[in-house]
Amino acid sequence: MIRTANYNFIGKLIPLCGLFFMILINACVAQQNSPMPAAYQTEEYLPFLKGKSVGMVVNQTSTIGQTHLVDTLRSHEINIVKVFAPEHGFRGEADAGATVKSGIDEKTGLPIISLYGKNKKPTNEQLQDLDVIIFDIQDVGARFYTYISTMHYVMEACAENNIPLLILDRPNPNGMYVDGPVLEMEHQSFVGMHPIPILHGLTIAELAQMINGEKWLKNELKCELKIIKNKNYSHSDTYSLPIKPSPNLPNDLSIALYPSLCLFEGTVISVGRGTEKPFQQIGHPSLTDYGHTFTPVSMPGSSVHPPFEDKKCFGIDFEAKDFEEGISLKYLINFYKAFPNKKEYFNSFLTKLAGTESLRQQIEAGFSEEEIKMSWEARLKEYKEMRKGYLIYE
Repeated sequence: MIRTANYNFIGKLIPLCGLFFMILINACVAQQNSPMPAAYQTEEYLPFLKGKSVGMVVNQTSTIGQTHLVDTLRSHEINIVKVFAPEHGFRGEADAGATVKSGIDEKTGLPIISLYGKNKKPTNEQLQDLDVIIFDIQDVGARFYTYISTMHYVMEACAENNIPLLILDRPNPNGMYVDGPVLEMEHQSFVGMHPIPILHGLTIAELAQMINGEKWLKNELKCELKIIKNKNYSHSDTYSLPIKPSPNLPNDLSIALYPSLCLFEGTVISVGRGTEKPFQQIGHPSLTDYGHTFTPVSMPGSSVHPPFEDKKCFGIDFEAKDFEEGISLKYLINFYKAFPNKKEYFNSFLTKLAGTESLRQQIEAGFSEEEIKMSWEARLKEYKEMRKGYLIYE
């Protein structure tokens, strides 16, 4: 059963009640034994921020209840100088892959600097007036989810400029799984920067420790980290996200299916972008033997021009279907077998998503799911041993 606390009332109280009431509320929430993100524990980091010029890497998930972390910190007179925006933007309204523009946030008047436009890494000039940077973004535990790539570049920039990075950790909704091929570094890209499996089984703070410890930053730099931990969290916990982490992951089901279904973005198959159920259904106009249908349409804010816009697709709806834990390849393989023109099924993006060329080669050669997963085992075992040294939670 998914355990989640009702935090909505908390956000309404924060600007009025101040730090004292926040401590009392945190204590009440903790008693429920539900996972509590680090951002809620303001007593742990507000003293560290007092008197400093602060930059923030945040988006729409960076909240305490219904109140954005930016607003909470400003209510405590923390000097926020600027905000750095990742993919989908500060308010989480940009399409996947769409350039995020820099500018001024209308609500707060703060400068917004895009980290998903001309530069994915903060420049020295952008950091010169900062004493500390906060990173507080909800991850979903998949290697190709680009917020962790943004974190890598922020860590690197902080290390180069001797600026500490304060990480406010959040639970990983897929944190109970470690599965998938480990990325081969010749296929490194913004959707896969580290030699970790698709389901890495880490929170962002644990991954940051791994990036430092394994010397993955440029020139083996090390970023000064200050980590605020989640409360009442272990990797075996299920965790329901109170805010969708990106436009096309609207609910728990899509988040659970995303690590497997995202591989279809390296094929001609639609994952339901342009519908009310993205990453909960798959299909293609030519697969008429499948009974489920959907028609993608333009949906500004999530999919302006989705694949097969205004065309009926035939496929599978996962809403009422059991799905294997961890990474499932069954549907990727079955749709390849069913697709009439197999030479057109895959595209080059699959290698970046999988982190290896072998997955495509194995499917084309007729390997079974079990045989493919067996080929991952040796590197997965090595990764799991390395992972133990960076875990903060059981």
